[in-house]
Amino acid sequence: MKTPAGHQTLELTGLRFDANLGILEHEKTDPQPIQVDAELNLGTQPLLPSDDDINHVLDYRKVRKIIIDECTAEHINLLETLIGKVSNRLMQLPGVLGVRVKIAKLEIFEDCEVAIRMETGQW
Repeated sequence: MKTPAGHQTLELTGLRFDANLGILEHEKTDPQPIQVDAELNLGTQPLLPSDDDINHVLDYRKVRKIIIDECTAEHINLLETLIGKVSNRLMQLPGVLGVRVKIAKLEIFEDCEVAIRMETGQW
């Protein structure tokens, strides 16, 4: 008998922290708040894992740590560069077929957020 399966996506939304990002003088010296949302396409997965062991699935704590580490490792001028680095790193995780990432600068303007969204891999 075939094991029932479904399409699985890991989502991490609303992750907020400060990053060294931007080309303006104050952005070069002061970290600013950003928000990161990420979706990882894990493709077809059994409806139930083979066992109830965290070592046999993609641990979302690892995904969260990678995002924070990539965004805080060094000062980056462009949001486009940062989102490319995060997307590339997440695509390297085992079992990940596609990645969607959105990074928003929360306080760059008084009247709006600015965000970029990147999609790569299979969807």
